[in-house]
Amino acid sequence: MKLLYSLNQKPPHGITFLLALQHMLASIGGIVAVPLIVGSSIGLPNEEIVSLINAALLASGIVTMAQCIGLGPIGIRLPVVMGSSFAFLGVAIAIGREGGVASIMGSALVGSLVVILASFYMDKVRKLFPTVVSGVVVTLIGLTILPVAMNWVGDAPASSENFATLPKLFLAIISLGIVVAVSVYCKGAVAASAIVIGLAGGYIVALSLGMVNLNDISSAAWVGGPEPLKYGLSFEASAIVSMSLVYIVVIAEATGDFMALANNCNTKVSGKDLQRGLLGDGLGSTLSSLLTAMPLASFSQNVGIVGITGVASRFVVATTGALLILGGLFPKLAAVAVTIPKPVLGGVGFVMFGMIAYAGIRMLITAADTKRNALVICVGLASGLAVTFEPRLLQHLPHDIANFLHSGITTGTIVTVLLHQLLPKSSRKEEREALKESRNQVQEKIAKRAQAEEDSREAQVELKTQQD
Repeated sequence: MKLLYSLNQKPPHGITFLLALQHMLASIGGIVAVPLIVGSSIGLPNEEIVSLINAALLASGIVTMAQCIGLGPIGIRLPVVMGSSFAFLGVAIAIGREGGVASIMGSALVGSLVVILASFYMDKVRKLFPTVVSGVVVTLIGLTILPVAMNWVGDAPASSENFATLPKLFLAIISLGIVVAVSVYCKGAVAASAIVIGLAGGYIVALSLGMVNLNDISSAAWVGGPEPLKYGLSFEASAIVSMSLVYIVVIAEATGDFMALANNCNTKVSGKDLQRGLLGDGLGSTLSSLLTAMPLASFSQNVGIVGITGVASRFVVATTGALLILGGLFPKLAAVAVTIPKPVLGGVGFVMFGMIAYAGIRMLITAADTKRNALVICVGLASGLAVTFEPRLLQHLPHDIANFLHSGITTGTIVTVLLHQLLPKSSRKEEREALKESRNQVQEKIAKRAQAEEDSREAQVELKTQQD
């Protein structure tokens, strides 16, 4: 895929702001949603939930800038947005109901050390994720996150009659249609801004339909900020174990996100790069705990934005980090983005999440087309999607194991890695023949396309001759 701006390019300031705003609008809903849901679920008053949200925005902004720009051995130097991860949602609510926010922050602080420790062994971890494995992981990230977009479109409990009403479907379709139209029919910076234009267009339509709640803007304070260690820290063994298991999941997801992002940026990541990225991830979650914010992880939806816009500049996303920091310090600014209706986000999310799956499929295409690799891919994908589509498959397992495997990304990653390690390796001759056959198929497609273009040109010349 041809890039509009490469990894180390700096677009003009105005364009940089617009593209950065696009990433912020795509991520802020998720960043805000986690502390909002956790705070509401454990019975915190509204003013304390607002404090958690401000802390989440500030921490996300700081760590996003560190990942993009890099601080010595910290930061992967890719356009990655960091934010409060939905992966921690269930365990944070369970821990919070037992021990309050202090227990969440304490277990998150200890659990972040798992990521920091793992980062120093990324050369070995990287060997577990060759193209055939990482392609499955990235594809699963895209496919399993699609329900998030579906729930955004529904904007109500699935059992409710208000789920995906016609006005909500209309908003989602309009937003999706704008993104597709701008991407196809526009060029340059306009095409690169397809996501934010889709969000803005959907927002305007929602305003005209009276589907935007502006109370959040009027009630938000002008200036605010987090209160470090507001609730203190408490350390419960069971909470620490549960949180650490989720962090292991996040390591797999982050590795997949980083590789998908590198693929979209037309660059490669080494084990050293992944080490810097995971170290930034781990230290970022440590900082979050101290700032009284939820644990952080890379945001998959922003990987999709890079893929669809062709803007790989890490300086654009570093600017997103600065905007998130402003959002944390000036709640009025963040409140504007928070008022974007969920169906608008959902319509745009279909494109963003679909692009992640597409990046994974592109990676799988480059793997040798052997019977062994086919088994690894098929069983890995099927395992991950199985627990996603039918969670009851795990209901008779011990609670901790079922809780660990409930994520399709986790299950699919474990199965794929084990199969790749345990199945007999394909012979070099078989791999060479598979790669040769794959190249021949590509060359054949190129030749057919060239012939079709030549036939089209000849037809146009003939038609013009006849008209003359």
